[in-house]
This record gives sequence, C-alpha cells and structure tokens, in this order.
Amino acid sequence: MDVANKSTVSEFVLLGLSNSWELQMFFFTVFSLFYVAAMVGNSLIVITVIADTHLHSPMYFLLTNLSIIDMSLASFATPKMITDYLTGHKAISFDGCITQIFFLHLFTGTEIILLMAMSFDRYIAICKPLQYASIISPRVCVALVVASWVVGIMHSMSQVIFALTLSFCGSNKVDSFFCDLPVVFQLACVDTYVLGLFMISTSGIIALFCFILLVNSYVIALVTVKHLSSTGSSKALSTCTAHFIVVFLFFGPCMLIYMWPLSSFLVDKILSVFYTIFTPILNPVIYTLRNQEVKTAIRKLKNKFLNSNKATPSHYF
Repeated sequence: MDVANKSTVSEFVLLGLSNSWELQMFFFTVFSLFYVAAMVGNSLIVITVIADTHLHSPMYFLLTNLSIIDMSLASFATPKMITDYLTGHKAISFDGCITQIFFLHLFTGTEIILLMAMSFDRYIAICKPLQYASIISPRVCVALVVASWVVGIMHSMSQVIFALTLSFCGSNKVDSFFCDLPVVFQLACVDTYVLGLFMISTSGIIALFCFILLVNSYVIALVTVKHLSSTGSSKALSTCTAHFIVVFLFFGPCMLIYMWPLSSFLVDKILSVFYTIFTPILNPVIYTLRNQEVKTAIRKLKNKFLNSNKATPSHYF
C-alpha cells in the first residue's frame, strides 16, 4: 500500500443510485429482497446438488461452483449499499475501495472462465457423447474450476496493481454504489484517455473475445442437436438455451461497461446493478425452472426434510 500513500484521498464517498430519500427507501427494499433471494436460491442449488447423488455429474458440479461465485458476486458490495441506505453513511476507505475492485474482478473473471468451462462441458456432451466420460472426468472438472479461480485472481491483481498506481488529488465522490475502475479512475489526477484504452484492452476486449467463443460453441452444439433423437434433442436444446441466457445476461452488461469506460454514468449504474444484483438471482431461476432434474431433486429434498420433521418425536410436552 505504499503506492496508495501518494494519494491525498484517504476515503471515497459512494453517491449511490439516487439522492432522493424516497428512491433510496425503494432501492433498500428491492435490493434487500433480491439479495436474500439470490443467497437463498443459490444456496438451495448448492445444497440440492450435494444432497442428491443423481446430480453428482460434471454439469452440476460446475453449476454448484457457479452458484458459489454468484453468491460471492452478490455479496461484495450489495450488503454495504443496503446498510448505507439505512445509516446514511456512504463513505468507504481507500483500502476498502481497492478491496471492492479486487473482489469484483476476482468474481467476474472467475465466472467468465467458469462459463466457458460449462460451455465446453455441454459441447462435449452434445457433439462427442461417446467420449464424454473420458474427456470430462472428475479430475478435469476440478482442474477447470481451479483454473477459473487462478485466472480470476491474476486478472483482479492486475486491476488492483493498476489502481494503486493512480494518484487522487481532487474530488473523492464516486458516482456509483461500489468502487470499480471505470468510475474511480475518473477521479485520478492523470489523463483518463490512456486509462480508457487500458480498460478496453484488459477487460472489454477480453470479455468480448470470450463471449464470441461461447456463442460459437453454443451455435455448434445447437446445430448438432438437430441430428439427435426427439427426446435428447429437446433436453439438449433446453440445457443449451438456459446456459446461453446466463451467458448473454452476464456478458452483455460487462462488455458495455468496459468497452466504453467513459460512457454515461447513468447507463453504467443501471448495467452495474444488473450484473451484480439481478444476474445472481436470475441464474438459479433459469437453471431450476428449465431443468426437470433439479426440480425433481428439490422436491425430493423438501419431502425428505418434511418427513424427518414429522418423524422426530417431541420431548417438550
């Protein structure tokens, strides 16, 4: 943190989404509900996959890790924002701001690689079903998850190192509800044009490249689906569609923010809310509502829980 000491700014003020008290109370209610729903929904997926042996397969192993990342992504800034609406204290320390930048890029970078791993899993399952078991082994699944976290850590460290080289000598008001480079470097005492090019080269173009690869893999898989039997075709189409929806909802806002880092703050705020709060709750909804196996496993888990409660004798009466 020696580099950070060059800055005359010791803390930042997060302006949030609105100065209106009525809107802040509205956001507090909505975001609180969405946060709880995201945590409960993703936790339910994790518990269901672990509890049901029928779901102990590569696809659901990767889905479980996606839920863990989504819970982390929803938690790096949302709880503070919700608390700030209640207390009115919207300041965050310089170290706290850097920490938010680190975790934001850690979780988004990890999720990008994990989504690519999930597309690879579906591609092999549909296009090379006879070789699936040998290619997507448990060891390979673990390696894919570890690789996603390693890439996420490397990406986030590069962003943090870059942020620590900045010098802040003017305003400390961040026009967002959390710290991220596109809004923080607007406050730096350097030429933001060069910084904008850096953002595009390291985040925007990488996200776009990964998105193109993902789209291509799903297009190939969907074309292959046409040659399957009606039952297999319907299931594969449903799975690929669900995966593609998640990919589009996650990559869309990220690419718009980082491909045009000097764009309107209002647009950036809306997009930031979408992929940090809404997407983590949409993922479990999309996967569970479109996946009969998961819905069946959840019903079995619920019935098992209810039956165990009925079978437990009361010792208090």
